[in-house]
Amino acid sequence: MSDSDCHSGSGPVFNRVLLKLSGEALMGSGKYGIDPEVISGFAEEIVEVQKLGLQIAIVIGGGNIFRGISASARGMDRSTADYMGMLATVINGLALQDAIERFGVKVRVLSAISMHEVAEPYIRRRAVRHLEKGRIVIFVAGTGNPFFSTDTAAALRAMEIQAEIILKATKVDGIYDSDPVLNPGARRFEHLTYLDVLQRGLKVMDSAAISVCMDNNLPILVFNLTRRGNIRRVVCGEDIGTRVG
Repeated sequence: MSDSDCHSGSGPVFNRVLLKLSGEALMGSGKYGIDPEVISGFAEEIVEVQKLGLQIAIVIGGGNIFRGISASARGMDRSTADYMGMLATVINGLALQDAIERFGVKVRVLSAISMHEVAEPYIRRRAVRHLEKGRIVIFVAGTGNPFFSTDTAAALRAMEIQAEIILKATKVDGIYDSDPVLNPGARRFEHLTYLDVLQRGLKVMDSAAISVCMDNNLPILVFNLTRRGNIRRVVCGEDIGTRVG
C-alpha cells in the first residue's frame, strides 16, 4: 500500500495517532471473549494504514473479558475489580499483537503494570522510540491505577507520546443526541466542543478523559470501526464520524 491510497494523493493527514479500541469490539457477534476473524480484520486494517507511513499507538479495553465497574456494582471491592479489568486488557493486547504480527509488522506491548514475561514496562521515551522505528505500540493495563478507565488512559498516553488525535473506534458512525439503536430519529453531530460533550452528558468518553483532552486541546474523532476501510478514511482526512475539539 502506498500514499496514493489516500484520495488526496498526499498521504495521511496525521503523523502520529492514538487509536482507542474497546474490548467489546473484539467480541464480534459473540457475548464474550475474542472472535479470531474480527481481531484479524482489525489487525489487517491497522497494518494497512501503518504502511501509509503513519505512527500508530493503541489503547485497548477489557470489557469483553471483565469490566471492573460492573463487578464493583455487584459488591466486589472497586480497586480489586479494576485491577482484574486491567489484566483483561493485557490479554486483549497480546491477542492483538499476535494478530498484527501475522501480517509481518513489529508490535510492542507496553504495560502499566509490571509483568516482564509478557510485556515491556510502560516507559514514555521507550514508547516514542518504538513508534519512531516503525513499530506499532499497544498500551495495556490502563493507567495502572484503579478508578481510571481505559478512556482516561488513552487521553493520558496520547498526550505523553504527543499524538495529534485520538481515534475513538465504536460500533456507530459518530456521536448522536440519543441512542440510534433505540431511536431511529436520533441526530448525529458532525462537530462538538469538549464542553458540549460534558454538559450534554454524551457517552463518548468519561469526563476525566474529556477533561484531559480539553485542557490540552487534543481532538477526538469518533467513528464506526465495523465498516471496512474506515480507519484509512479517517487518517486520510475524509469527513466521517464526529469530531470533538
